[in-house]
Amino acid sequence: MSPALSYINGKGGIAMVNLTPIMIEDQPFTAVTVKLPKTNFMAVTNDHGYIMCGALDVALLNDKLKERKIVAARAVGVRTIDQLLEAPLESVTDAARELGIHPGMSGKEALLKMVK
Repeated sequence: MSPALSYINGKGGIAMVNLTPIMIEDQPFTAVTVKLPKTNFMAVTNDHGYIMCGALDVALLNDKLKERKIVAARAVGVRTIDQLLEAPLESVTDAARELGIHPGMSGKEALLKMVK
């Protein structure tokens, strides 16, 4: 796996964007963290889909972008990638349901169902 990639801002050396390769049961994924004012954006992805923090609009993906069949799931109340992996999913797209991903399962379990 490639090393982590970070963008550091010029004010105090704070990492604003982190891309980190991670392995889950020998399967490769990329963890993305973006530090925003008063919050963080987090996602873990592979070539087939992703899980994300509460910023994900599942209804938009299911309604407006349905034809794209986006495989995605959302966990709320998480602040770290580790929490995102362990948290129960709050909502999932229709395309994710077709793969057996459902609300209540952990982010890690959902990601493993996205491996083809």
